[in-house]
Amino acid sequence: MPKGYAVVAYRRITNQEKWQAYAKIASVIVPKLGGRFIIRGMPAAVHEMGIMERVVVVEFDSLKKALECYGSPEYKEALRALGDGAQRDFRFVEGVA
Repeated sequence: MPKGYAVVAYRRITNQEKWQAYAKIASVIVPKLGGRFIIRGMPAAVHEMGIMERVVVVEFDSLKKALECYGSPEYKEALRALGDGAQRDFRFVEGVA
């Protein structure tokens, strides 16, 4: 079964305190729900229409597990903490088998 990935490209962090509150919760919740952080940080370089802002990639055993994590009550708590503190492009992608 192909792995599932959450791919998050931040466009802008508008409130550092809200983002930090989100990150504190999400960094604990996501691994508990089966996610493994593969990338979490600033790009080394950007090209084409890339934005020099935070990128996060989380690997799950399946796309179903990734979607379940996002929809879980625990992760919704993290999203409530973030509120309007960031603008993100959040995608779920199935890995290549």
